[in-house]
Amino acid sequence: MIFQRKQVKIWAFCPVFSVEFFRGICYTVNYYLSEGAIPAMELHLTEKQYRRLLDLVYIGNWVLNSARGDDRIRDYDKVESLVFSHCLDHGMAPLVELYQGEIIPSRAFAEGGIHEAIMAYEDVSFFEILAEELALRDLNAERATPENYDEVVERMEEYMGEFEAHGTDNISVEME
Repeated sequence: MIFQRKQVKIWAFCPVFSVEFFRGICYTVNYYLSEGAIPAMELHLTEKQYRRLLDLVYIGNWVLNSARGDDRIRDYDKVESLVFSHCLDHGMAPLVELYQGEIIPSRAFAEGGIHEAIMAYEDVSFFEILAEELALRDLNAERATPENYDEVVERMEEYMGEFEAHGTDNISVEME
């Protein structure tokens, strides 16, 4: 049995970029910046793995660029656009849209649950950082050291228990 392969060239990112789609399970990415200056890279993923890669790329770019305003790290935006561009040829077009000539994750992708995962991570990070800062304050320490580590961890666990039970409800700040 012969299977057809699709090959797509996207010239906006580099002179040659191709994606081969074979039997619905294999993506092969080959790209060169100039006449073989950079060796080809192949990446074989199932559709499910590719969909997970989209999530990882989006989350990574969100962490690196979401708070940077106009000072975004464009290299990460370009990688995100490149990875998401494969959606067009593999039945995932609703996950991308064109914005100012660049392929970006669509509103449907962004509103499809990925931000709940980011928010869960941010919540855990917030409470862990707050617990550590409060524990260090209570112990009059600038940082955890081998000498105070056990005390810091014990105090942090107390704060984490409080936060798990009540969130920020029992936190107050006295303004001067």
